Amino acid sequence: MNVKEKDQYYIANTYARFPIEIVSGKGSTVVDSDGKEYIDMGSGIAVNIFGMCDEEWTAAVAKQLTVCQHTSNLYYSAPCVKLAELLCEKTGMKKVFFGNSGAEANEGAIKTARKYAFEKKGKDYYKILTLNNSFHGRTITTLAATGQDVFHNDFLPLTEGFVYTEANDVEMLRNVVSENKLAAIMFETVQGEGGVVPLTQEFVNAIKDICEKEDILMIVDEVQTGNGRTGKLFGYMHYGITPDIVTTAKGLGGGLPIGAVIMGEKTKDVLTSGTHGSTFGGNPVSCAGAVNIISRLTFGFLEEVNRKSKHIIDELKNADGVKSVTGLGLMLGIETEKDASEVIKICQENGVLPIKAKNKVRLLPPLNITEAELAKAISVIKKAVKVG
Repeated sequence: MNVKEKDQYYIANTYARFPIEIVSGKGSTVVDSDGKEYIDMGSGIAVNIFGMCDEEWTAAVAKQLTVCQHTSNLYYSAPCVKLAELLCEKTGMKKVFFGNSGAEANEGAIKTARKYAFEKKGKDYYKILTLNNSFHGRTITTLAATGQDVFHNDFLPLTEGFVYTEANDVEMLRNVVSENKLAAIMFETVQGEGGVVPLTQEFVNAIKDICEKEDILMIVDEVQTGNGRTGKLFGYMHYGITPDIVTTAKGLGGGLPIGAVIMGEKTKDVLTSGTHGSTFGGNPVSCAGAVNIISRLTFGFLEEVNRKSKHIIDELKNADGVKSVTGLGLMLGIETEKDASEVIKICQENGVLPIKAKNKVRLLPPLNITEAELAKAISVIKKAVKVG
């Protein structure tokens, strides 16, 4: 059997894979098992911030592998401390808990919020408000936090204590808050899996005001929007807010599994010895890779991300077959007249690999994609979306 056949035989059938086996790559170019090259416009679903086999990142990871690949959280570890220091310095937040994924980060945030509310307000204040069309993970609890019934149906009953409101509907937000005893409001600034839909400034301002007035924690899920993806270090920075908890993962590791719960002034001391933990959390190798990633996301680099974003939007927003382009930075969704799956198939045939979000073609290229690669990808996408 070949790789595809063995995959179907030995691996749980949880993924509707594209008929492509990626075997290697460099930068924004990946190569399949037939030797065909593609421009990667998905970057491992926003993970490969600097593309495939980035030399600086690879060197940082390889160096750490020759020193100490794992210890445990029974001991101190310099890469873990350095990464936490960088994240706090660049955000103004106070402390970090490390796990291994976005779902784990969101679980950690939920635990932190519930413990904070229990200690400050009592046991009745445990509910967390999230948004319809959100996505927060695939554990039983983060599925419950996810405001999409399609992810719930096969796994009921889910963890209790979550209520939902419509994104960008301020009146409904206020009504739901008034009807529930909340520990936190949790949201993505751009709903990625929900169709690459940014929140409005008015809606985020309303969340901010409610949280401040009612002493409700503000949790921003930056699993996909974080680490430069939206043109700022974190998506919430577009909105002029200061969250109580930020979660992130994906691009933080640049290709290695890592997640982080970043806690602000209110929440920095909520988690105490024995209240939370992770065997692999803060792994030295993953942290060494993440230190390299975060240290390179400078203001100048992020300005380039925004410039590339504007170029893509300008090229596609009025293209034949395009209804709309949404998103921030290099996290964009293209609503097309053709079915998005058909557009993606045509792109693949012509050497470009976008992915999908709801009914949209989703673009999540490496942040350092070259001008030449970007021009070629845009050209292919334009032809793929064209009607007739």
